[in-house]
Amino acid sequence: MARDRSTSLEGLLHSARKHRSMTVIVVISVVAVLGLTLGLGLGLGLQDNDDASGRVSARDTLIPNITDILSRVPLIDGHNDLADKFRNLTDNKVWGKNLKTGWEDVQTDIPRLRKGMVGAQFWAIYVSCKSQYKDAVTLSLDQTDVIKKFVSMYPDDFEFVTASEGIMDAFNKGKIGSMMGLEGGHSIDSSLGNLRMFYELGVRYMTLTHTCNTPWAGNSHMDDPENKPEGSDGLTEFGKIVVKEMNRLGMMVDLSHVSHKTMLDALSVTQAPVMFSHSSVYSLCNHSRNVRDDVLDKLKENNGIIMINFYPNFVSCSDNSTIKDVVEHINYVKRRIGTKYIGIGGDFDGVDIVTQGLEDVSKYPDLFEALVKSNETWSPEDIENLAGKNLIRVFKEVEKVKQDLINQPPSEDLIPEETWRKNDCRTEF
Repeated sequence: MARDRSTSLEGLLHSARKHRSMTVIVVISVVAVLGLTLGLGLGLGLQDNDDASGRVSARDTLIPNITDILSRVPLIDGHNDLADKFRNLTDNKVWGKNLKTGWEDVQTDIPRLRKGMVGAQFWAIYVSCKSQYKDAVTLSLDQTDVIKKFVSMYPDDFEFVTASEGIMDAFNKGKIGSMMGLEGGHSIDSSLGNLRMFYELGVRYMTLTHTCNTPWAGNSHMDDPENKPEGSDGLTEFGKIVVKEMNRLGMMVDLSHVSHKTMLDALSVTQAPVMFSHSSVYSLCNHSRNVRDDVLDKLKENNGIIMINFYPNFVSCSDNSTIKDVVEHINYVKRRIGTKYIGIGGDFDGVDIVTQGLEDVSKYPDLFEALVKSNETWSPEDIENLAGKNLIRVFKEVEKVKQDLINQPPSEDLIPEETWRKNDCRTEF
């Protein structure tokens, strides 16, 4: 067949010499024939080493290389409760367990963090709402101490980070940047002085509530149908002052766990981008812990970030969920507001049941692989943003607001006495 095609081409060229007016047409024909032949050859080449059918789609050849991306960009998780595991399982004795060799009783240890290609982690300082009005501050300081102990215990693997630039500094050294978030406004006992002291210790976000109201902010249970809020289910005037003081300090405002009204109030007050350190999408699972579309839209205007949670009850509104369900939450946010406002907040070691395929911190690459193979198109840049660049951007913008407010003095407001004078656990001035 090849010889016949060659003879035919020679005939066309000979004819063109006799009829110069046909030269252009002949050249175009030759190029078309050669192009088709080359194209078929390349097409066959692309099919080598493919699936059993010998076929491959053009889209499959464009799937980002997750390992390559996570080797260049830190994967930053917004929320991990390992410190609470130390409290519950070892009475806060960090030297009693070796994270380097693995710890079967938890979802987080160094070998699995490395396998999961985690580049930076926010470690949660969490204490139960039962401690509110009692010893919440003391217990929160204990948890802060636990995090500082295990970070310093493994200097080859962890590096304590308190500024956005520190994330990349640690990552470039091959270490996991370790940051702290205070999970619940009850941990400051309605004191701006306590808030400032936690910032001095290195805390870089505070979740305004946990599962209980503080005297100045409503929690997500206020949105449960059976609850009828007493008074404000959003931010009080003092709550708005807390948000403004966080802006001044350079501490990120975390809206996971808060009520819908508190979300809207905080977004209306803050001068800096906010975050949801571990929340999912209300339209896919109508749990009060999740984020509604109107808040997602305002989050885009605010230039903030929602870090998607893996907990089955927030993903599928049941005890059973799969990695594909989490992918759909991420894709929903992508379709709604774009890829510049999404992150990952797994909530490992803060949950008693896990999503199938996301059982521990080693599974993050599996999530990204499932994501890029879903029905949505994810470019390498999109994946980089999701993995960590979005959080770094938010962190930097919060720091910029701090610089803009550098000449503003600290707030010395006190919470109104009638707000907390429902118990006898405070000393009168």
